[in-house]
Amino acid sequence: MSNNRLSLRDMREERPTLASQVANSLRDRIVSGELAPDMQLRVQSLSEHYAVALSPVREALNRLASEGLVTAYDMRGFFVASVSVAELDQLTRTRCWLNETALRHSMRQADPDWEEAVLLAFHRLSRLPRRQADGLVNPEWTDGHRQFHRALTAGCRSSILIEFCDQLFMQAERYRNLSRKAASASPGQRDDEHRLIVDAVLGRNADAAVQVLNAHFEATAALCRSLLGPEAEAAEPAPSRTEPRP
Repeated sequence: MSNNRLSLRDMREERPTLASQVANSLRDRIVSGELAPDMQLRVQSLSEHYAVALSPVREALNRLASEGLVTAYDMRGFFVASVSVAELDQLTRTRCWLNETALRHSMRQADPDWEEAVLLAFHRLSRLPRRQADGLVNPEWTDGHRQFHRALTAGCRSSILIEFCDQLFMQAERYRNLSRKAASASPGQRDDEHRLIVDAVLGRNADAAVQVLNAHFEATAALCRSLLGPEAEAAEPAPSRTEPRP
């Protein structure tokens, strides 16, 4: 099912602001690939679509711009961020650097609670299907995948570093979802990659854990790179492309 509407999770106890609800929905739609790269995001149209005022929409779009998922152009408005092989390479290198730092610090300060959280996140992820019945990315799997990688870094005791790792995860997940043929890769193989990471973490072997984690990032990037091809070059967004009708 499409994430066009505000999800029920946005209505839970914390009661997020309208801007947060719109941002969460748009983030899901961009990361899943429903909203294509370079697509224009018109504030008025989104305001009508979500039945909210213009201000929360602008706030949501500016928030997503700070996360690298939306690009704002003077006098032109907001667009879904472009994709390119060059950006994918930079993204992958930066993920490796930051996640290595976070994981090493987490393992250095490891306690039973952190190890249990990593194991539970892995078990939850391994039980979730990657795709829905309609072939679209399962948002529960995406959330479980994010929670797994977040669990690995959560022990570093730096909320700033964890937030950066989270943002890079979402950007990388968008590349994965945009690479349509990635669905043909073996889900079991992916679970094996995650299991290897967990085994190294629980074995307190930081060098092995970092090596497997970085190999996991590189393997995903290589798959996306081969599927994106030379056509995925950074380009100015085409003004004629607009968001789909609700």
